[in-house]
Amino acid sequence: MLRTAILIILTALTISGCNNLQNKKMNMTSTESKEVKQDSVSGYAPVNGLNMYYEIHGAGTPLVLIHGGGSTIQTTFGRVLHLLAKNHRVIAVELQAHGHTTDINRSETFEQDADDVAALLKYLKIENASFFGFSNGGHTSMEIAIRHPEIVNNLVIASAPCKRNGFVPGFFDGLQHATLANMPQELKTAFLKINPDTAKLQIMFNRDRERMIEFRDWSDEQIKSITAPTLLINGDADVITPEHAVEMYRLIPNCQLAIIPGGHGKYIGEITTLSNDNRDTVFIVPLIEEFLNKQTKKKIIRKNFIKPYACR
Repeated sequence: MLRTAILIILTALTISGCNNLQNKKMNMTSTESKEVKQDSVSGYAPVNGLNMYYEIHGAGTPLVLIHGGGSTIQTTFGRVLHLLAKNHRVIAVELQAHGHTTDINRSETFEQDADDVAALLKYLKIENASFFGFSNGGHTSMEIAIRHPEIVNNLVIASAPCKRNGFVPGFFDGLQHATLANMPQELKTAFLKINPDTAKLQIMFNRDRERMIEFRDWSDEQIKSITAPTLLINGDADVITPEHAVEMYRLIPNCQLAIIPGGHGKYIGEITTLSNDNRDTVFIVPLIEEFLNKQTKKKIIRKNFIKPYACR
């Protein structure tokens, strides 16, 4: 259970059996080759004392991607980013101490991450966007919807519980004794490829571990205050129970729920779940696109219906 807890802390749990080494090598290469190059830019934004790294891919309606703990843009979204960028202006971020974004002298909290992402959009002159957050990134996305509702068009929250009892039993056992040795090698390799400094890797691990040790429930009232159309995604073998996903679905006023076969992040091809079978990502992206497009069409219809009567 300790390893299970560490993997969700670092947002890369593999519940099912491991693939052989050759398959992992093949798929890591495949993932890297799918990085979006055309119409892509990257940079750093000064936000709240942090020099935050971001990438922008594709064109269309803005969609912000927020990675999981212990992760980077590529380790969480490398298998689906290029697909989402076909129809969206994808703004992918790396949070404090993760990937290209260095740490600063402050605690890392979901509230602070939410404020940082909101400040980034302001820096980029993006008034509002849809948000897709995985695991800890889903927690940050919920905080954005609660703290900055004016910038949120739609939410896609993947494998992110709103209460401690939403995790599988025993999840929090042993977190006090978790060490860097428990971190999945794929995540360590990805971080060190960007930052060849094990001290920085340790800092990132400590930030994420402490954030999960201090994990506090969102109240029902806070969850009910999320007014943006929301799509919840959860694996049926996730570390978040399906029952809790249903509970969240019933609390969020304008919500849809998808329970998908598989473990934590398998449905988006998160790096620790890679296999030669990419049917999960082929399925999940159209599901997300249908949700986002449906909400966009609703807003256009509502706007066109109300406009003729505005001057009456």
